[in-house]
Amino acid sequence: MHMKKIIILVISGTVLFYSCKKNTVEKEITSQDHLIMSVLWYQQSAEMKALYYQGFNLAKFKLNEKVVNSGTETKKAVVVDIDETMLDNSPTEAKCIETGESFTNENWIKWTSRAQAKALPGAVEFSKYAESMGVDVFYISNRSLDEHENTLKNLQSEGFAFADSNHLLLKETDSSKKSRREKVSENYEIIILIGDNLGDFSEIFDKRNQNNGFDLVEQYKNDFGDRFIVLPNPMYGAWEKPIYEFKRDLPEQEKYKLRKSKLISY
Repeated sequence: MHMKKIIILVISGTVLFYSCKKNTVEKEITSQDHLIMSVLWYQQSAEMKALYYQGFNLAKFKLNEKVVNSGTETKKAVVVDIDETMLDNSPTEAKCIETGESFTNENWIKWTSRAQAKALPGAVEFSKYAESMGVDVFYISNRSLDEHENTLKNLQSEGFAFADSNHLLLKETDSSKKSRREKVSENYEIIILIGDNLGDFSEIFDKRNQNNGFDLVEQYKNDFGDRFIVLPNPMYGAWEKPIYEFKRDLPEQEKYKLRKSKLISY
């Protein structure tokens, strides 16, 4: 009888151990900890700051070059994205890590309603430089129309030039920015586009294939650093879609497996 009790205790303890272990693993997988290093890099690295200054310095140089060498009287414009281009929204990713919750429109609106995003390094200065050169800046963002008031408030509080309703074009129905760029082109020549996502530059990048648009970048490589200025964002973007095999609303466990499967090792 004594031996039987011992066996039962051992079995019970083993089951409890593996149950706890399984719960721990599942908790780790459903968390947002995969964002930690990218968010830390974005918030804490001097390299991030240097890259933004580098990008906007290059944008100033190319803007001046294009204005001076322009052979037309058409008004000139620069088109910029907002999020992770002009404004820093990394606190939203930090909040996801803190709470373990995935990104949702609800928690995004909770953040943008504060209108407290900080300007990214060199962004305000660039907008004012463009203004001094007689070039308009248009802010084309996939924020929703409901966010218009708070977005404008945020841009104005950070001191951006052209922070007004005429220069702010938010998403109405289509997430592609093509129609909004075309609207600007009706009255302006767009000489430079700045963003952190390839879709910020041209509709040709909107639908990426399984190689994540590498072939398109190769095809248009001469535009980067000239008409297209790309800024860094390791936290999120359209580049994630091929990683997740273009599947929406996957459970975190499946996302974890797909992320790991796409790594290139030796």
